[in-house]
Amino acid sequence: MTELTTSEHRAQVRKAATASVVGTAIEWYDFFLYNTAAAVVFAEVFFPKSTPYAGTLAAFATNFVGFAARPVGAAIFGHWGDRIGRKATLIVTLLLMGVASALIGVLPGTDSIGVAAPVILVVLRVVQGIAVGGEWSGSVLLSMEWGDQRRRGLMASWPQVGVPIGLILGTGAMSLLAATAGDAFKDWGWRVPFLASLLLVAVGLWVRLKVLETPMFARVVERGDVARLPVFEVLRRHPKEVVLSALLRVSEQMPFYLFTTFAITYVTQHLHLSRTIALTAVTCAAVVELAAIPFFGHLSDRVGRRLIYATGAALLAVVAFPYFLLLNTGIVAVVFATIIITQLQHSMEYGPQASLIAESFPTSLRYGGAGLGYQLASIVAGGPAPLIATWLLHDYGWQAIAIFMIVGAVVGFAATLALPDRSKIDIAEHAAYGRK
Repeated sequence: MTELTTSEHRAQVRKAATASVVGTAIEWYDFFLYNTAAAVVFAEVFFPKSTPYAGTLAAFATNFVGFAARPVGAAIFGHWGDRIGRKATLIVTLLLMGVASALIGVLPGTDSIGVAAPVILVVLRVVQGIAVGGEWSGSVLLSMEWGDQRRRGLMASWPQVGVPIGLILGTGAMSLLAATAGDAFKDWGWRVPFLASLLLVAVGLWVRLKVLETPMFARVVERGDVARLPVFEVLRRHPKEVVLSALLRVSEQMPFYLFTTFAITYVTQHLHLSRTIALTAVTCAAVVELAAIPFFGHLSDRVGRRLIYATGAALLAVVAFPYFLLLNTGIVAVVFATIIITQLQHSMEYGPQASLIAESFPTSLRYGGAGLGYQLASIVAGGPAPLIATWLLHDYGWQAIAIFMIVGAVVGFAATLALPDRSKIDIAEHAAYGRK
């Protein structure tokens, strides 16, 4: 690997962090667009003959298949990310997501092409899931492996900021169209943000092409330590870390999709407040996370990842019942404040999460290991959360959802304590830790 001057290295660190944030924001913009559309319009467009309850369940079910596809994407791109590098893999994931989203934007509804519409919708959602499944670990490693190793928590948190940016752009775009398009929102207004993803992808590619491969992975290549089957190797050598990485996310990912996707449905259908109020509140909550996520990532560099993360998991159990009690007042200001403040619980975990998971794997297996651990949670936590919450609300009431959240908090808290905290070790020097 050609040695860079100090100024060149600093420039690459800035470019890597920027490319990670921009690319991840675009990926999550596309992914959250679908989540938001599933909550506010897909039931009418693709399941028009269903009852409101059945239509909502069907829309969230198609949403879930994207989450189910994410571990597949993590395995596919984890293999290549640990074989050919982080940069090349991230370019492919970005293109894949952009094309799938644009096709959703031009997909006719069930009234036009019948049952083919929801079938094609599911296929495109699977492609989105595969793309975002391969995106996360690569963007985290691009930033973390270029950055100062004493500030890994902060550096790895920058790609995490792409989530609230994507949520702001996606939910904000839907909110704007819902407020201005009127009756045309159902016909064509919701399609505009999906089509706009092509322009955003072009910007993301331009930024990512300027970044060099990370020095940590370049050294792995120089030493000839590239694994032939990295995903197989990480499952053989580090099964505990993969499983615990997935389980600790239960207390973060599950409430996140309740506080965002399901909250929109709850506020509009159960509290009978306007769709604009719900979308705007979720967007404002995402704005708060822009500062909160890097703050908690930075704090984890000072006091350790596990302490911050475990505190966030415990906080979920504390806020579960008050969250619904406050929403149920139906007072717009209280609903706004509740949705915004509870998002801080998510930030407390999401800030240090990327480094906590990525540090658990050696450099040669880190893309696949971190990606699998992170994305497996999508099957048991984030993906089914809105679907389960819709069913629990319909059959048992909001109290059952609060208990569901508390169970998630316990699972996440226990898994966090069981995962070793490597926030203070040099992961470049300990490239093969855990190897037998």
